[in-house]
Amino acid sequence: MRKTVLWNDDWRFGKEGVFETVTLPHTWNAKDGTDGGNDYYRGTCVYEKRFAKPELQEGEELWIEFRGAAMTADVSLNGEKLSHHEGGYSTFRVNLTEALQEENVLSVSVDNSKNDRVYPQKADFTFYGGLYRDVYLLTVPQEHFELAYYGTPGIKVTPVLSDDLKTATVTVQTWQNAESVEITVNGETKTVRDTAEFVIEKPHLWNGTSDPYLYTASAKLSSGDEIRTSFGIRRIGFDPEKGFLLNGKPYRLCGAARHQDREGLGSALTKKEHEEDIELLLEMGANTVRLAHYQQDQVVYDLCDRKGLIAWAEIPYITEHLANGNENTRSQMKELIVQNFNHPSIVCWGLSNEITTTAGVTEDIIENHRALNELCHKLDPTRPTTMAHVFMLSPDDPFVTLPDIRSFNLYYGWYVGEKEQNDEWFDSFHEKHPDTVIGLSEYGADSNPQYQSGRPEKGDWTESYQAVYHEHMLKMWSERPYIWAMHCWNMFDFGADGRDEGGKPGQNQKGLVTFDRKTKKDAFYIYKAYLSKEPFVHLCSKRYTERTEAETEIKVYSNLHEVKLYVDGKDFGTQLGDKVFIFRVPIRGEHLIEAVSGEYRDTMVIRKVEKPNPDYAKPGTQVTNWFDREDEIVREGYFSIKDSMAAVQANPAAQAVMDELVAPLQEKIKAAYGDVAKNVQLPPEVLAMMAKMSVEATLKQMGKLVTPEFVHKLNNALNQVKK
Repeated sequence: MRKTVLWNDDWRFGKEGVFETVTLPHTWNAKDGTDGGNDYYRGTCVYEKRFAKPELQEGEELWIEFRGAAMTADVSLNGEKLSHHEGGYSTFRVNLTEALQEENVLSVSVDNSKNDRVYPQKADFTFYGGLYRDVYLLTVPQEHFELAYYGTPGIKVTPVLSDDLKTATVTVQTWQNAESVEITVNGETKTVRDTAEFVIEKPHLWNGTSDPYLYTASAKLSSGDEIRTSFGIRRIGFDPEKGFLLNGKPYRLCGAARHQDREGLGSALTKKEHEEDIELLLEMGANTVRLAHYQQDQVVYDLCDRKGLIAWAEIPYITEHLANGNENTRSQMKELIVQNFNHPSIVCWGLSNEITTTAGVTEDIIENHRALNELCHKLDPTRPTTMAHVFMLSPDDPFVTLPDIRSFNLYYGWYVGEKEQNDEWFDSFHEKHPDTVIGLSEYGADSNPQYQSGRPEKGDWTESYQAVYHEHMLKMWSERPYIWAMHCWNMFDFGADGRDEGGKPGQNQKGLVTFDRKTKKDAFYIYKAYLSKEPFVHLCSKRYTERTEAETEIKVYSNLHEVKLYVDGKDFGTQLGDKVFIFRVPIRGEHLIEAVSGEYRDTMVIRKVEKPNPDYAKPGTQVTNWFDREDEIVREGYFSIKDSMAAVQANPAAQAVMDELVAPLQEKIKAAYGDVAKNVQLPPEVLAMMAKMSVEATLKQMGKLVTPEFVHKLNNALNQVKK
């Protein structure tokens, strides 16, 4: 008989020789990993636990199961080293039996320091150290199901549907050190050596969020050891025109990526926090989640199964390829697939994320991805592989075409270009590659809810711009059914200790919800308007209370089709619309604003002020309206910063002006980004889109490197060049 005990209490944690008592889950970077400075502790710490030898029956074994030890772990019992594990996000187990004494000291040395072989080593998130997931003590009989092989659950279920979806053949395979096993599925039991096949007529299909039905498979040995797993019967497909298919029908996927950390806790989350995150995704109306950038807690995959969320699962092979890390990518991929094969929510395996960012495409990177791709197909022929490519890679690059389906991370409208260029990119890709499956694996814009604007602009870090950006992205997605999945980056703000931007050091603020999960940004509600069936109305810019404009924009998001606005209790007007409703309201003094649709309503208070509230702007933000009036910029018949880069480049005199004045800036850019830039060759498609940008928009990409004085000087020089 198997006995499983949660073993989280009464651990001693030691850092640099100082010990304290802790309860797991625990990370030593909960605070310093999210406060900025890129100086969080990366090193080796020790977890110890003293325990008396449990009472074991003859032949019984005692194992310990770690759900996550970041990033490498050495496990010792009574001074005897028993195990070494490399990879901070997967389950592994250690047999303690032979080293047991009457009184025992278990020691786990955990290390998240920099090295050249274990992923991740470079990425835009904090690499928290610690025993940050649950630990279990397992007692099993001598004859038991496999525990050591890459953290396997010991049972593998492969359902295959007939073409008409009316019959399912379910193959169940187990691994154990016994001669036979009883396997039960859907009330039918078979005794076999290790594999049994079952036929289910008229199967109840696992059908996403509308009907995530689960079956159970169990396996039992004569020794009494018994295991079970949930599984779902469904068919997945990917079509270049229809996108993702579930059970033979188009099933449009839109959701977000999810990091596993939270403010104040770091990565040391309990089941409660995991459940809250999944509920927020569901409240938004998401039907998919990209579990990035690493294997996540089994609780999360179980929740995706039960709630019907389609999941993208991946390993932390990210940003920087390590010449000595190839074996680690393969071992982490084996763990990911072996441990998670049975989850119906998972529809693809992610090989890597923006892995060419640092070094570009090299032969070693290509060869390692080929090996990973083959490994995935060997371990799981039922799911495709994918990769999240940085936008700078050409869609025709052989490296891009390596996995089964393609996805790109595009940040037009935030880091580069304008948001409309996302539309152009997809239209161009689909026209040139009509037979290729394509998805949008990342896109987003940072925002601090404190920052507000009546004239939001790219790069201002306002909640207002983030909302406008996502309005555009959702409309773009809705008009292109061939996009197999769109995953916003990110569902939640997350720890990135190397960042110091937007008023919150140590955080990436692209989340639709804040790091502490207490504030849903306005952008959360535009997703809800597109994706959720739960009726609602939401007034945007509630935090933009003090307004200088005489007439202000009142914007409402709703999935209802009629919104009535009241100002100070008086009917201001009614609009029929679709998701976004905009009213222009004169303001004097303080006003109560109320949006109503049927029984659903939302309210806020705004007031007219003479001077902008300085708390609404990101400190040090460079003023991007360099001129007070449009007619100051354009001289009729001559060039200006309003002209496109392509037009300027086509005129030798205008290009000479650019060469003379912009060259010093280019040197500064090289100094700031040289390590990355020298390894990146922009493809013609990207260069063509950038050429369509105006000189003004291009200058705004350069941030603080561009001053108003420089812009005036450049525009004046261009104004002397006749078209």
